[in-house]
Amino acid sequence: MKKVNWKVDGMTCSNCALTVQQYLTNEGMDNVKVNLMGGEVSFDINGKNEQQIIKGIESLGYTVQNEGTEAPKRGKKLFSSHKHRFLFCLVFTLPLMLHMFDKWLHIHWLMNPWIQLGLCLPVYVVGMDFFGRSAIKSIRNRMPNMNVLIAIGATAAFVYSLTGALLNLGPQYLFFETTASIITLVFLGNFLEDASIQSTQRALNSLAKSQKVMANMIAFDEHHQEIIFPIENTQLRSGDLILIKSGEQVPADCKILSGDAIVNESIITGESLPITKKGKDKLIGGSIIIDGIIKAQVLAEAKDSVLSNIINLVKQAQSEKPPVQQLADKISAIFVPVVLAIAVVAFAVNYLFLHDFTISLMRSIAILVIACPCAMGLATPAAIAVGLGRAAKNGVLFRNAKSLELFRTIKQVVFDKTGTLTTGRFELANYQVIADNLSAEEFKHIAFSLEKYSNHPIAQCITTAWKRKDAIRWTKVEEKKGTGMKATTATGDRYVAGSFETAMRLTTDDSHNVYILKNDELLGWIDIKDEVRPEAISIVQYLRHRGIRTILLSGDRLNKCKLLANLLGIDEVIAEKKPEEKLAVIEDLTLQGPTAMVGDGINDAPALAKATIGISLSEASQIAVQTADVVLMNSGIKNLPLALGLGRHTFLTIKQNLFWAFIYNIIAIPVAAFGLLTPTFGALVMGLSDVVLAVNSVRLFVKRVA
Repeated sequence: MKKVNWKVDGMTCSNCALTVQQYLTNEGMDNVKVNLMGGEVSFDINGKNEQQIIKGIESLGYTVQNEGTEAPKRGKKLFSSHKHRFLFCLVFTLPLMLHMFDKWLHIHWLMNPWIQLGLCLPVYVVGMDFFGRSAIKSIRNRMPNMNVLIAIGATAAFVYSLTGALLNLGPQYLFFETTASIITLVFLGNFLEDASIQSTQRALNSLAKSQKVMANMIAFDEHHQEIIFPIENTQLRSGDLILIKSGEQVPADCKILSGDAIVNESIITGESLPITKKGKDKLIGGSIIIDGIIKAQVLAEAKDSVLSNIINLVKQAQSEKPPVQQLADKISAIFVPVVLAIAVVAFAVNYLFLHDFTISLMRSIAILVIACPCAMGLATPAAIAVGLGRAAKNGVLFRNAKSLELFRTIKQVVFDKTGTLTTGRFELANYQVIADNLSAEEFKHIAFSLEKYSNHPIAQCITTAWKRKDAIRWTKVEEKKGTGMKATTATGDRYVAGSFETAMRLTTDDSHNVYILKNDELLGWIDIKDEVRPEAISIVQYLRHRGIRTILLSGDRLNKCKLLANLLGIDEVIAEKKPEEKLAVIEDLTLQGPTAMVGDGINDAPALAKATIGISLSEASQIAVQTADVVLMNSGIKNLPLALGLGRHTFLTIKQNLFWAFIYNIIAIPVAAFGLLTPTFGALVMGLSDVVLAVNSVRLFVKRVA
């Protein structure tokens, strides 16, 4: 099944996004996601013809811009943006509005109906070219959008004024300035909304700009001499050699072959302090070389890079709809027909009581132009875009928008021990051989040969320290998660490298990390030292201050876990648990209340998936990263308060936005029906309503959340 990702222009409000989503769903597409903020659409195409789907979307009034499929060619548009339309219309609308100041300016000639028609006509044509086309297409597809309201309102005022001019009925029948001001002010509102949306995307845009840079590629001539030539990083392939100089941006994920460098990875990790990288270290594409010159080998193409994956992750999360958005979507879907009905009823009631066609018509037009489904639809996407953008900028990646909302409910946080509360950068502290006739060298040989098959941090520490080329060849080797390694030789000897559980029948000393056994005989043990993360104490204290219960869940020995818990001030310790037992513990805890689980190892993956919110560290095993809802990039757990705070404050912003959107329409429509505002003022207020929501959302960029 092919996954399609398209850029779709012309989606100016949530009603537009709902229209596109409903069309694709009706066409049988699966996993349809529409990102209004980024103007992007993704779905599983299910074998359908792409050209037909493109034509279908464009029949709704939108434009598909995708790289893989050639879209139908069309002529160059006179106006490429709402800003251009607004400025053009403003030139004609301002003179029309001046006649209202005739008492002071003495410009009687502007009262001439034909001059007013001449000034209004270009505005009306440009307005109908956009609003009219969109309205007709949406009605044809039985999905009326907001532009229907604008088109009907402006057309009603224009036709009424044109009739007054043709029949010479007098100035009381001329509302050309109403037509022009409605169209001009709505274009202004759309322009301001576009600008606001772009500002909410700025963190993601800054990441996207880092994707395309020039690289210094290393090649060799026929004399095997190095040739360095510039190339765009999108053309780099895995295995290519590149030269990166001081001050340059790392063009792709790569591994240092020679040279040392001081690197700033803040655009990826949110960590402002530069770090030193040397031979064999990996560099993330998008980071900056502050000092040093290195040669490196490309590890991944641009589309598969860490930076690209981050951007795709954020875009995917932006297109997700949290539960709080569902009510707003349902209302937006029926909003246009309901407002049309209200406008008709208001016209009839006003005419019945006032017996004045002009007043009744103006009040109906005011209802049409002040009603705003955009505000309801923009309330959630705007806040989520800002929340996700700020999170990405600071090294916190949310896999879905639902996690942002769920963070506000978290009552307890469960921490894994190794690699989460501790650094996970193990060092050998000590070892002891207790078996007779076994040298230290043979002991190391056995330990290395067993542990080399494991990705556990402790195993990797041992294999790094005792690395050798003559590993024992096993006929069978297996890893039992949470317990250790088991292997068998060709002669039938059974070896084990594992936790105290594997040796508890042979010794009562449970103070060591790894026990080495042969045929159920204890050969010796290995002690590993690990440092507590420097930020761990402050993070635990922050959570306790917020009234969030903290729990240490580990497979390590109880006495070691209690020592760490006492040091950090953790509320509860649950130790000596295997992966399946960790899963059961998390299941019980989530029944007690919403629970976040923070972990980094393969053993943590099932528990991360079961928790209300699973939080993984970026240096964790890939299965843990893929399972988690939230990934903390390269700064340990330092950004956990930021993730929690952004979740809480993003949801608060969504509630504020929805309150404003609903209360605005609830108040504005009756006010317009009773004639307490003009269509012109209604158009201005309608445009500004979206801007208010966008500005409130943008506050999340600077608001203190942790």
